[in-house]
Amino acid sequence: MNKKSTKQVVREAYGKIAQGSGCGCGPSCCESDTATLSKSIGYTDEDFKKAPGEANLSLGCGNPTAIASLKPGEVVLDLGSGAGFDCFLAAGQVGPKGKVIGVDMTPEMVEKARDIAKKRGVRNVEFRLGEIEALPVADASVDVVLSNCVINLSTDKPQVFREVYRVLKDGGRIAISDLALTKELPPKLRESVAAYVGCVGGALLVKDYEQAVKNSRLKDVKLTVKSLSGCIEPNTKDPLAKAVVDSLKDAETLSQSVVSIYVEARK
Repeated sequence: MNKKSTKQVVREAYGKIAQGSGCGCGPSCCESDTATLSKSIGYTDEDFKKAPGEANLSLGCGNPTAIASLKPGEVVLDLGSGAGFDCFLAAGQVGPKGKVIGVDMTPEMVEKARDIAKKRGVRNVEFRLGEIEALPVADASVDVVLSNCVINLSTDKPQVFREVYRVLKDGGRIAISDLALTKELPPKLRESVAAYVGCVGGALLVKDYEQAVKNSRLKDVKLTVKSLSGCIEPNTKDPLAKAVVDSLKDAETLSQSVVSIYVEARK
């Protein structure tokens, strides 16, 4: 996969998800309700009360707002904001004097998130169309950067973290949930377009992920590895998930190669 074709495939896949079809990162491929899936990766009943249900597409692999320690008045940036679930949670925590900016490269996702914000009257959140490798955000303007199972989709992850460093204020911090690898994937899985869209094929080894963060000049890097709450079952009926399973014939299991991680650091 070259960079252009990969990005286009990802954009089209998530455009379909925004419109109510297709499957991508996180547990969204599972045949279950979104609340159950979201609880499995760290969200609570209280979170569901605070954020619009229609913004929860179960596309994450953790709950970055749980480790962000957001404060009233802070400016928060969410990379790959999707329909805005984490943005709406953050908006409630930073309050009316704070601001949340969601950036997503999928026009359909940005439109959906804007519609929800307008419908719900949420005034301290803004959604921008853009790429996380070239953020439409001013230098040193953000207190906290969030991201939930998105950076693994980038074809230039070191550039993403350089951009994160650029937009953070001095002393600003990151709270990121993502997928990473404990060992190299079989070539068939690494080369699978379906696996890339599903956040597996493009994931970095844990040590390489940590190094990419450190190379951006962010400091106090803390990376916590968690076991992946698996949802891709061998008998899955979802075509994308099935493609991932089929490509694992030469491997042991997906859960032995892929983990969920939380990443914290500051500028």
